[in-house]
Amino acid sequence: MAEQPITPDVAIETAARLLRAAELETNLAMMERLDDLATSWLSMAALLLEREAV
Repeated sequence: MAEQPITPDVAIETAARLLRAAELETNLAMMERLDDLATSWLSMAALLLEREAV
């Protein structure tokens, strides 16, 4: 399976998937880790959008 390039849309979709998983998680520590990962993906999306705007 070929990896798809990381685009802003892919980063946002990944963040959304992580947030959905965090909502279902009952382990607070895991929930926080998933939330932190989602935040990182959203930051990456913002950086990619900035790069596209240049």
